[in-house]
Amino acid sequence: MDYRKVALFIVVLVVFLSILLALKPYLLEKRSELTYEGEKILLPEPNLRGEMSVEEAIAKRKSIRTYKNQPLKLEDLSQLLWACQGITHDKKRSAPSAGATYPFEIFAVVGSVERLKPGIYHYNPFEHSITLVKEGDFRKELQKAALDQKWVGDAAIDIILVAFYERTTKVYGERGIRYVHMEAGHIGQNIYLQATALNLGTVAIGAFYDEEVAEIIGTNGAPLYIFPVGRV
Repeated sequence: MDYRKVALFIVVLVVFLSILLALKPYLLEKRSELTYEGEKILLPEPNLRGEMSVEEAIAKRKSIRTYKNQPLKLEDLSQLLWACQGITHDKKRSAPSAGATYPFEIFAVVGSVERLKPGIYHYNPFEHSITLVKEGDFRKELQKAALDQKWVGDAAIDIILVAFYERTTKVYGERGIRYVHMEAGHIGQNIYLQATALNLGTVAIGAFYDEEVAEIIGTNGAPLYIFPVGRV
């Protein structure tokens, strides 16, 4: 046996595996992207400095279920979606994810946003854009699927977190289910704090018929959370 060749093979293998491990988050990111054929809208760049400190946002954060009948700005929608899953540094996202597997896709049921037609939109974090999945105002349908909670229908928009468990479980097995649920909490708190900083109101909704919500937005993933957002 030529031990030098064996040693060289082991060194090459270790180097290859190290490179693959380093690239894994980026490879998984690209595979996680869904594509749609509808109209694509590039969102305004998110602000990285706000008027409210994170400490003040934490202190003021609360669940709000009553909203004014006023539209959000497109900049508000941009900021909220960036807080959900936007790209931050080193191609990471705004919410932590186990092994950078990023199991969530973000949908916005838009009813009243300036310069934006009502419809269901899918968020693309890589381009910071939204793509129209279905045109029309689906807030009342979503309200019905959410056990007729009126704030779902009254909100200017409803943000829906949709999980694709297999992205995480194929890396971590059954334990990955827990990691997905942890990540939903991370994203949800980001939405709360960003809405508070924008002087908007939101509330976390977990009571709804999963299959009906999935059918409304047109996904084969698992809806876990609905966040109505409106002016207060």
